[in-house]
Amino acid sequence: MRSRAMPETETDGRDAKPTASRFRWVVLALCFLVYLVAGADRANIGVVIPYIREEFPLTNTEVGALASLFHLGYALIQVPFGLLYQRHGVRWLFSLSILATSLATLALGFAGSAAQLKLGRVALGFAEGPINIGILTIINRWFPPREKGTATGVFLASVKAAPAIVPPLCAVILYHFGWRAVFYLFSVPGLFLAAAWLLLVRDTPQQSRHCSQAEIDHIEAGAGTGAVGGAGGTLAPRRPTAMPVLDQLIRARTCAPLSSGHAVLRSWDVWGCAIGYFFLVGIAYAIMTWVPTYLVSVKRYPLFAMGFVAAAPWVGAILGNVLGGLVSDRLLGGRRKPMMMLTSAATVATMYALVYAPADPWMLALLFTATGVLLNLGYSTFLVYPMGLADRQVTPLAAAIVNTGGSLGGAFAPFAVGVVLDRASWDAAFLFLAATSLLTFLVVLTLREPLPIEPAPPPGA
Repeated sequence: MRSRAMPETETDGRDAKPTASRFRWVVLALCFLVYLVAGADRANIGVVIPYIREEFPLTNTEVGALASLFHLGYALIQVPFGLLYQRHGVRWLFSLSILATSLATLALGFAGSAAQLKLGRVALGFAEGPINIGILTIINRWFPPREKGTATGVFLASVKAAPAIVPPLCAVILYHFGWRAVFYLFSVPGLFLAAAWLLLVRDTPQQSRHCSQAEIDHIEAGAGTGAVGGAGGTLAPRRPTAMPVLDQLIRARTCAPLSSGHAVLRSWDVWGCAIGYFFLVGIAYAIMTWVPTYLVSVKRYPLFAMGFVAAAPWVGAILGNVLGGLVSDRLLGGRRKPMMMLTSAATVATMYALVYAPADPWMLALLFTATGVLLNLGYSTFLVYPMGLADRQVTPLAAAIVNTGGSLGGAFAPFAVGVVLDRASWDAAFLFLAATSLLTFLVVLTLREPLPIEPAPPPGA
């Protein structure tokens, strides 16, 4: 750790303590806003599709392709940018990604054909892809182990807040200005956020003039030798409270951290997590893509009722992400796998329940809210899980692999649902999603729950 001048102190006449800043929460708030805007830029397509189809004839399979093409570009850029972040840092590359996302969103408003829309969605995926892995890298560097689950839950709540805000906001814009204006207006906030990131955030808390030595010490506590630590630290991680029955159920093991790219690439736990995340993200983005169309074409809801009900899963998702992160950190002692198992098992039930979805908008909104909560209780823990497996210097690669799996799932499921709808029914589509959640549960069962190595006793103890 580089040397820093000590911050000002407060005294009570007896002792002096360093003033503790809390700037990491400002960084997290900015991460939330950045990913909220990015999530809105990707989610708006699902709301405007019924109106785009009035101008460009599109089959259900082509509509699914519009969602999938975004995730294809998003997936392809993950690992390359994970490596770039490891080598060159996050700050400038991240700001460029935010700027590129705004420009790609703006370009979609000028699309003159279905082919140009598809090309624009691929470009948006390439532009936005580095944002997720950049934020995960920042969280891993700016938060101590016992706060990582909560921070990641808050961060991922942002991308679920976006679809909660987008349908009613899009409904107002569509009503007054038409579908192209949605893309024009959504492109603006990212321009300001790119500048704010450059001004406020540095790659590490040690580089930030807003972060006190006391806060740096708090962040580094427990990050020295454990699975989320960096080389050369001196503080040992705090071992989670013993939960023998749970630990046996989730295959908890004492694990040395993965310390090289080669070790990460050979780890079944990393790849299994990526496969599980593939299925789970696919369900989330199938809902994002298709629920507005389902409400308009099947339930025959008018524009503003559609906007209200389409927002319900994402209100639940916000609650689920934050609650899941808190439970994982505070009640489960940093164990991630229990919430991963819970969310995948519960989502099987909710997808099946949607086959019998009520027609009443309020009841359907309640069902969608419950679906959002249960789907997202363990959603963030899939991305926190690699932080417990790998050393800090190779965590970007591990997280990029998992996030690539999720991105490919986001590309696969909306397209697959479109194919199912062209050949079968909405009931078949929901049953298909229930089956993919069951596969998630089965894959997660095979993963280990990594526990940090017990620190060696001091000499003479």
